[in-house]
Amino acid sequence: MRIAITGSKGFIGSHLANRLAGEGHEVVVVARRWREEETTEVSSRIKFVRSDLGETTVLGGAFVDCDAVAHCAGINREIGKQTYERVHVEATRNVVAAAKATGVKKIVLMSFLRARPNCGSPYHESKWAAEEIVRNSGLDYTIIKAGIVYGRGDHMLDHLSHALHTFPLFAMVGLKEKTIRPLAVDDLVHVMRASLVDDRLKRQTIALLGPEEIHLSEAVRRVAKVLGKRPLLFPMPVEFHYLLARFFELTMKVPLTSLAQVRILAEGVVTPGSPVVPVPYDLIPTRRFTVEQIRNGLPEPGAFGFRDLRCSA
Repeated sequence: MRIAITGSKGFIGSHLANRLAGEGHEVVVVARRWREEETTEVSSRIKFVRSDLGETTVLGGAFVDCDAVAHCAGINREIGKQTYERVHVEATRNVVAAAKATGVKKIVLMSFLRARPNCGSPYHESKWAAEEIVRNSGLDYTIIKAGIVYGRGDHMLDHLSHALHTFPLFAMVGLKEKTIRPLAVDDLVHVMRASLVDDRLKRQTIALLGPEEIHLSEAVRRVAKVLGKRPLLFPMPVEFHYLLARFFELTMKVPLTSLAQVRILAEGVVTPGSPVVPVPYDLIPTRRFTVEQIRNGLPEPGAFGFRDLRCSA
């Protein structure tokens, strides 16, 4: 098969690209930038098309002869022209238009578990708007409302690791802590592949969560144990974290935490924000948040430094 992936520079898109190319599929990666060394030995089966998803003509050229498109592009904070409206809504509209113009049969959309309308969060609402564009496109589709996804190259383990190497303290979000269900990226990619390659989950919106429900503090403790750290964990009001997130968004290239992430953790990440259909038994995620899974996903050890600041660019 020939499959296009938007947001291929990102965490989920790159894992999906390598999985599909490793099985012998032709993969067209669509991203603002791409370095071949970021792929595995299967990079010969991966074609790169440079696009910020703003021009349907460029997307149309990328989608020619593609059987399906995995739309993984997304952001968790706004910076400059990269707004939620542009990246989540307008880009999805362009992807759908290009797919229809080139005869693509199916779109798999990566959304967020709690995405829903009229909730006061631009992140959640823009993700919901993207879902509605795909649902009303007339194309076959699968919408995956995923929770917190972890693995090599993610934000969760990457930022937790660097934070634990930097600070002896760790502030939990909210005075009453909510729970999460960490989802291994391999489990997510398995489901995406089933939809793209095996043509399953036709015209369905599903919620995808890890098999284990834990508090964020427990996730932090498990990561800290693997790193040999013993941080002091303590609760702080959500308002404090919003102030901290504003500071990190202004000063860091990839914020330690963003405004959207604070909202996400304050709500908890265990129930979908809109109706979904059950996931087939053989596609239900099975990988627990174990020491082995954590170790496999951790980045090179190190603390946050000057290189992580926006001014260093």
